[in-house]
Amino acid sequence: MTTHPETAGTTGPDRSSLATAAARNLATTTKTPPQMQGISPRWLLRVLPWIETTGGTYRVNRRLTHTLGDGHVEFVSTGADIRVIPAELREIPLLRGLSDEAALRTLADSFVQREVDAGDTLTTRGEPASELLLVAHGRLDKRAAGKYDDEISLGVVADGDHVGDQILTPDPGTWAYTLTATTRCTVLALPREAFRQAAERSGTLRAHLDSVVSRAVPRQNRRGEADILFASGHEGEPELPGTFVDYELSPREYELSVAQTVLRVHTRVADLYNQPMNQVEEQLRLTVEALRERQEHEMVNNREFGLLHNADLSQRIHARYGPPTPDDLDELISRRRKTRYMLAHPKTIAAVGRECSSRGVYPGETTVEGSRVLAWRGVPLLPCDKIPVRDDGTSSILAMRVGQENQGVVGLHQTGLPDEIQPSLNVRFMGIDDKALVSYLVSAYFSAAVLVPDALGILEDVEV
Repeated sequence: MTTHPETAGTTGPDRSSLATAAARNLATTTKTPPQMQGISPRWLLRVLPWIETTGGTYRVNRRLTHTLGDGHVEFVSTGADIRVIPAELREIPLLRGLSDEAALRTLADSFVQREVDAGDTLTTRGEPASELLLVAHGRLDKRAAGKYDDEISLGVVADGDHVGDQILTPDPGTWAYTLTATTRCTVLALPREAFRQAAERSGTLRAHLDSVVSRAVPRQNRRGEADILFASGHEGEPELPGTFVDYELSPREYELSVAQTVLRVHTRVADLYNQPMNQVEEQLRLTVEALRERQEHEMVNNREFGLLHNADLSQRIHARYGPPTPDDLDELISRRRKTRYMLAHPKTIAAVGRECSSRGVYPGETTVEGSRVLAWRGVPLLPCDKIPVRDDGTSSILAMRVGQENQGVVGLHQTGLPDEIQPSLNVRFMGIDDKALVSYLVSAYFSAAVLVPDALGILEDVEV
């Protein structure tokens, strides 16, 4: 049997000194604190202004807004067969408030599914509007005539959007734009003749449309808010208009959400293995890090208050060609005053860089909290791995104005909690059970609020 020189004991025939393997038994090992791969920069939590939310509820009071409906339509599919959900037709402005379920089902059954290839034209500017189109899947480009007879882009129509609802009126007129598919698309079409037959069979539908068409629309500003009347530029002593600022009767309230876990540590570990590092403190430190990661995930993805689900539909836009281009970023930040930050998945930021490089454009950099980050038009583009990259290789980019004083996006929390170790995060001792396990309840309370619709925008479905 042969003994390797590096592992031989002190009594080996070929050694004249103590081996390192044996000497290590008497040495003190230098250790690091426990490391964790799941810690991210958490830029969203760092850049949001946090509002003290006493009582656990935050009410957002706004001016009264008049809207007839401008939502996205949803569909169901059975294999390749796609159908519109009847109730979703209420998202079309002229059908908002229609209570006749039978009429909605009749309209839904009248839609015809079409498969459209890239490059096909669905509507032509100047031709009579003859059908209502619902986009189930795909991307289409809207183009119209500019002031000097050149073509201008009016944006992109994509999943859930609709065009042509003027056919529900007595005089639909002509198409104001040309609609061309830029990808393969699936659309549902309601011909005007099919709609006319459905309206003839349903008195409720006819009455609803007549009331909508003849309804007096309250005076409103370009944001849809109830107007405030003024007189200006006058001379003499004309009678001045009386006015008041109307408020929403049922303002939205945000309740603080909670993320919790129970940390358990055996008393023997806590008593005997606390040198050179305190086991309870290290366990708690890593638990708090994981809880903060979950907090940021919820603030992005939660269906009740997450930013991805709370952007106004008018503030959601689609990429023109698929990947996020400089033109798309310009469109995104131009939709609000004082855009302060953009957030995107790191893969999306890489896609932005590729598109800029292919065009010979080089984004700048800026400093945020001492870190150099990519910027577009001076607006920081911050990485956030909580924004999902979907299975089809698409993601989203968030743009926001922040702060209560700017009518922007704010984070909500409540400080001063019992046993608080960080703002709005506390650790409460729960006792020792009959297995000698010490339990601590770790809780974080938080939410996010969008104060006015244009504070938050999303560039959706960009290819990364």
